[in-house]
Amino acid sequence: METTSRAVAQTPAAEGGQQAPSARRTVDDYLRAPFPWYGLDEAFTGPRRLMQVGMTADGAVEHGSIGHGDEPTIRNEHAAGGDQEAKEKFAVVVTVAANPSRRTADGTGLLEATSVSSAAWLAGVGLLSFTWPGQMDHTLRDDWLEQQTETAWVLADDLEGDDWSTLSLPVDGVPTAFHYRESEFGWVLAGSTSSGVHVGAYGRGMSAYGLGFAVVKDIAAYA
Repeated sequence: METTSRAVAQTPAAEGGQQAPSARRTVDDYLRAPFPWYGLDEAFTGPRRLMQVGMTADGAVEHGSIGHGDEPTIRNEHAAGGDQEAKEKFAVVVTVAANPSRRTADGTGLLEATSVSSAAWLAGVGLLSFTWPGQMDHTLRDDWLEQQTETAWVLADDLEGDDWSTLSLPVDGVPTAFHYRESEFGWVLAGSTSSGVHVGAYGRGMSAYGLGFAVVKDIAAYA
């Protein structure tokens, strides 16, 4: 997917309760999307946050992420020892516009079509971005990340393969089939909705089996 991403930092409100400029720009990026955003449904009562928006070269919003639970940090999940409660508990929902192959705005090229595989790949890479393998020197992490990113794409391109299982989860209250896989770093899943978008998700410390997804009614409330 030929997109650029705008990382989202959690920006405190300015004095008087007004949002800081960077937070306002973040919300505006999400509001520009011509498709609905998805997050965990109302059964999840923990914190939620905007994370990242992906845009095409001509500035069209194509995908984005919403975080739930703890704010993940880049670390080895086993670094704290065997204490399971010490792990971060988070889930990130990725919404991807369902687009066919299409021309760029200036008509000079083609943009890749998006699919469930796109959502699976974005979710897989998202999980990797918050992972640091045990016993690895930080100078080697970039090489590891590049290798694992390629592996994530290969896996996402073969959703019917043995590395994936099927998991049924509610989307807007309707049972929906997702492709699901686990690794030592967490879990990844991806599926489609009836709202013209694909949904991917990744997490750690929170079970995927009890999750549900729903359209975000007011994306600005997540800022």
